[in-house]
Formats: sequence, structure tokens, C-alpha cells
Amino acid sequence: MTATNPPPANATLFGHPTGLFTLFFAEMWERFSYYGMRALLVFYMIKGFLGYGDSEAYGVYGAYTALVYATPFIGGMLADRLLGRRRAVVIGGLLMSAGHLLMTVQNQTAFFTALALLICGNGFFKPNISTMVGTLYPEGSQRRDGGFTIFYMGINLGAALSPLICGYIGETYGWHYGFGLATVGMLTGLAVFVAPVRLTQIVILAGALGTSIALLFLQNSALQLAVVNLPMALALTASGVIACVALARGGLPAGVGLPPDPEALTRRLGGALRADFAVYLAIAVAIPLLALLVQRNALAGWLLSALGAVASVHLIWEAFRSETVERHRLFVALILIFYSMLFFSFFEQAGSSLNNFADRNVDRVLEERTVQPSEVGSTIAIELNQEQLGHRLGGRPFVLDDLDAARESGNTKVQWPIDASDVGMGVGGSEIKATIFQAANPIFILVFGLVFTGLWAYLGPRGWEPGTSVKFALGLLQLGLGFGALWYGAHCADSRGMVGMAWLLIGYLLQTTGELCLSPVGLSMITKLSPMRIVSTMMGAWFLASAFSSYLAGVIATFTGIEGEAGGSNGIPPPIETVGIYGEVFGKIAIAAIVSAGTLFALAPLLNRWTHSELEPPNPD
Repeated sequence: MTATNPPPANATLFGHPTGLFTLFFAEMWERFSYYGMRALLVFYMIKGFLGYGDSEAYGVYGAYTALVYATPFIGGMLADRLLGRRRAVVIGGLLMSAGHLLMTVQNQTAFFTALALLICGNGFFKPNISTMVGTLYPEGSQRRDGGFTIFYMGINLGAALSPLICGYIGETYGWHYGFGLATVGMLTGLAVFVAPVRLTQIVILAGALGTSIALLFLQNSALQLAVVNLPMALALTASGVIACVALARGGLPAGVGLPPDPEALTRRLGGALRADFAVYLAIAVAIPLLALLVQRNALAGWLLSALGAVASVHLIWEAFRSETVERHRLFVALILIFYSMLFFSFFEQAGSSLNNFADRNVDRVLEERTVQPSEVGSTIAIELNQEQLGHRLGGRPFVLDDLDAARESGNTKVQWPIDASDVGMGVGGSEIKATIFQAANPIFILVFGLVFTGLWAYLGPRGWEPGTSVKFALGLLQLGLGFGALWYGAHCADSRGMVGMAWLLIGYLLQTTGELCLSPVGLSMITKLSPMRIVSTMMGAWFLASAFSSYLAGVIATFTGIEGEAGGSNGIPPPIETVGIYGEVFGKIAIAAIVSAGTLFALAPLLNRWTHSELEPPNPD
């Protein structure tokens, strides 16, 4: 079987190639490892041994996520031209496993080297496993879109599971344990490609069942167990069983992802170094350079800005030298790329400013009871949790630094003298970890993704489906409304400066529905509107814009930075002093997103004309 041969026609499960379900499981665990580390990263930099302030942590986070989006362009080219997708995925998985493992070492050099390994590994893994899904289907197969939908569900299942497991473990028992679990997740996903079938089945079942059992115990409330953890455990167990059945029926065909020219791998460059060894050497050189770019994150910003400027000038020149229809379509694509960059620079607050907002200003405690007026003047025994933030203990406000220090030392049971200002303070109960809210977006995608797919399928044949530019505008509008909900929640905070969990969840819900309007159609838009001669360049521009938006997200997050406003190891003031800062920034983001949506709605009629849809061939379906 060659690299281009399709798999045997009978190697199917539920009407799809068996390889789809093995790739589903591999990608699920890779996303588990990535989002598990992402959920902890900002907290680790601020609360861990680095002791960074908000702005410094946001700068590193922005540079890291930006480079994560930039490197797949290079990894995809190397796989297409030399390595083959299977080998590229294995290289990427090994690099990412090493990166997650190195994150457990509390050393600054190790930390930045770990981030560089993750960036480089993602560049090899991410684009190539997605491309392998497409190669499982014959040209023109109507099941291809359905296959990618199933694969997309695997991405979000892994992204939803990781905060529930890695986030909880990292926040509760230690950061290195959370990163260690991310390592295990990545290695589990890699087993699909390198281990014998029987061993792989054992690893898959052990990983699925072990994680499912952990989900049933790693939670602080019956509500979280019933609404979140239990459904996720059932979904994971079902996925593991299906993946094992798929492996038994053939799994991923041996011919998928082979090098385009196997002999080219051993060909010597300049008569000296083998081509594949040259790639490995380039990786070794790239790691310290990437570590430097993340550590000196302003350099990453300048690099992305320079690349963006060159790409913009080149593509505008390409547009002006094209004939009318191509020129119009290129302008539409470039305009929508710009609006997508705006969208994701706001949307990507999730792992930075929104994570800290959840930690510092969202009331995450389901308390057992509240202090009553009759208790004023007495002293009660309490287990410290987020309910005490902003109340006074020992003549000064009890702040997050105090709570973190008490938890680190294990001295969370204290005698609390009650005064009149403590009436209504929560006592006891369960506290939901801040990282758990990182699971909201992928869970909402799992719930509403198929709803939106069905909606467009219903509206399309009736001529009611909005065009791509209108979908982008709807996405920005909902994103703006989501941040508007966060602003309003901050505006309605209680006397301590704490915001109800519902406002954070409403914000994430509206951001997710906005993402579902914009993100799935983005890549399709690029391929439809770009001339064949520069379609890869346009795809590169799309990913470059995604990278730049991640960097911008880090810059925007710095406006919520609060270091230096109070004492303590990280200078985190009482909630009443921080809620206004977050509310103001979220309100400005809401206005910017809604105004951007308005301008795009106004441009939509022109952009729709410039797509020249009347020249497209009729839909064969």
C-alpha cells in the first residue's frame, strides 16, 4: 500500500474508516495534554516558583500561544515534502511529551525550554493529524465532512476533560502533578502510532477507564458531578471502547501518512548530512531560539508584526495584479482574515485574564450556610475558602495571597472572630476550582456544535443561510454580548467585589456560539476565495493572523494586570479593588467587538457581491 492509496473499503465502523476513530482518540489525548497545561500556565507563572506579576505572565502566555499557532505552517510543509505525516506526528508527540514532563521541573531555564518543546511539537503534530483524517476518504466522498465533525468532537472532548483532571490536580495537589498528567495524556495519544495493536488497546482502555473513574472523584460538589463530570466520564468510556473496536477492525491503515518519497529521507544534503537528520538538527537549533522568543516576548511581537506586514503587502500586490473576480475575492478573504484576528484577540482572553477573573472575582463556593446576626461577637471554627476573601481577619482584609499561603501550608482550619461586617459570609461548603471553568467552552461546543450544523443544514436549502461575512459579523456580535455579560456581572458584584458564577458561564456560552458562527467557516472561506496559485499562501496568512491574534490577546490581557496595588507575594488586592479593573476592560472589549460587528454587517452586501457566488459551479448534492 502506498502513501496515496485509500484504506480497504471494508475497514469501516459506523460507516466511517476505522482509522478515523484511532485518530480521534489520539487527538483527544493530545488536546487533553495541551489544554491541561494551558489551564494551569498563567496560575503557575503567578502563583508558582516564578512569582510573575500579571503583565509579565500575560506577555509570556501571549507569545507562547502565538508561536503555537505559527509553527504548524512549517511542520505541515516538512511533512508534505519530506517526512510524511505519520512520522511528523510521532516527532511532534515526543517533543510535546518531553515539554510537559520538563514543566514539572521548577527551574526557569527548564520552564522556557519546556514551552519551546511544546511549541515545536505542536507544529509537527497539529496540522498533520488533521490532514490524515482527510486522506482516509476517497476524493469526493460525502462522508468526509461528517468524519471531520466526529474528529472535531474528539478535540473538544479532550479540551473539556483536561481542566477537570489536570486543572483540579494541579490546583489541589501541586502544579507538577497537573503537568505530569498532561505528559501521560500525550503519551497515551502517541501509543496509537507506535505501539502494537494489543498493547494500544490496553493503553486506550486503561486511560479511558482510569480517567473516567478519576472524574467521579475529582470534584467538590454533587452539582459538578451530575452536570459535568459524570457525562464526560460516560463520553470518554464510550470513546475508548469505540477506539478499541476500531483497532480490532484494522485501525489506522499502514499506508496512511507515509513519506511522499521514502528515499528522500536518506538522501544526503551536500553529500554529508541525511535529510531526516537535518530536520532533527534544525529542531535542536529551533528549541533555544523559540525559548528566547517566549522569554523575550516583545521579540515575538516584533517578529509577528514584521511577518504580517510582509504578508499583507505581498497579498495586496497579488490582489491588484489579479483579474477582477480574483481581486474581489482576495479582498473579501483579506478583510475577513482581519475581522477573524479581532475576534480571536478578544476570544483568547479565556486562558489569561478570564482565568484570573474566575480565580479572584467569581464566587465559586457553594456554601453550607452563612453567618447570622446572632453570631456577631463570637468566634467560630471555619475551613478557609474563597468566601472569606474581602472580609477582615486580624485587622486587615483577607486576600487571595493569604488563602493560597494557608492552603500551601495546610493550615486552612482557623478560628474566625465574627463582627457585624461578617454577617452573610459563607461558611463551609465546596469550592469549584477556577481552572474547571476552562472546560466551559469545549463543553458548550460539544452541546451546541451539532445544533449549529443542523441549523445551517436546515436554512441552506431554503435560501435562508447567511453568507460567510454575515456569519463572521454574528460571531463578533455574540462575542461582544458575552463580554457585555461579564461587564454587567462585574457591575452587579456584591459588597466584597465577587461576581456570580452564572455571569461567567453566560459569557463563555455567548463567546462559544460566536465561535461556532465564525471558526468552522474560516478555513472553508480561504479555500473557496483564494486562487489556486496562492491558496497555500492564503492559508498561511490565516494561521499567521491567528498567531498574531494570540499575541494581541496577551497584550490586551495586560490591561487587567493588578500587580503592585497591595502587599503580598503577588500583590493581589481584595476582590472589591480588582472587580472594577476587570469590568472596565471587559466592557471596552464588548464595545470594540460590537462596533466591529456593526461595521462588518455594513460591509456584508459589498463583500457578498465581491464573492461572485453566481460564478460558482452548482452543488452536486
